[in-house]
Amino acid sequence: MKPRIKLAESTTADGGAMALYEHDGKYCISYSGQELMHSGASASEILLGEIGVELLDRDAEARILIGGLGLGFTLRSVLETMGAATTVELVELLPEIVSWNREYLKCLNGALLDDPRVEIHTTDVVAYVRKAERERYDVILMDVDNGPVAMVSETNKSLYSNSGLRWMRASLKPTGRAVFWSAGPDLRFEDRLKRAGFRVTKVPAKVHAGSKRAAYLLYVANYK
Repeated sequence: MKPRIKLAESTTADGGAMALYEHDGKYCISYSGQELMHSGASASEILLGEIGVELLDRDAEARILIGGLGLGFTLRSVLETMGAATTVELVELLPEIVSWNREYLKCLNGALLDDPRVEIHTTDVVAYVRKAERERYDVILMDVDNGPVAMVSETNKSLYSNSGLRWMRASLKPTGRAVFWSAGPDLRFEDRLKRAGFRVTKVPAKVHAGSKRAAYLLYVANYK
């Protein structure tokens, strides 16, 4: 049996232990001993990107904001679907996640960080969205922490607050769409989306492509 290897570790600003592991060609990132993401369970992250850009013209100019890098599956999904005129603003709070993708995960999706369509911003996505220009984005994709329930950073709660959702809607073009990854149903979050002016639909998402049942939920919020 092949051993589980710790490739890298770091401590977040909140004092939590973050670690990257490899086991038998698969990778995972854990926080305070709890697995956050796994390369063998990436179906929902891929679906997040697919749904986000499904209404866009592949060859037209488009600007897409992705909040959260993780293991890079949402980024890959977007880049595989969209053409050369696309710009992706990738915002990741933890510089270690970016470094680990470059150093240890090039064989996975890390090489995509060097794609000329990608702009990397290592900062708090909450502050980043607050400063965004009005009607800047065609699509916003958010896979931060555990969805509306923050795990890694308490500041991310404001991202899913009434004011955070209003900021995001203001930064979307009138034909725009925001999609939020969630670990499960959150009726209060759904209500906040609607009060912010979004038209909301829910899409079940599987852990694995071959799973019989969906375990997660994607909140699709159209500008209207």
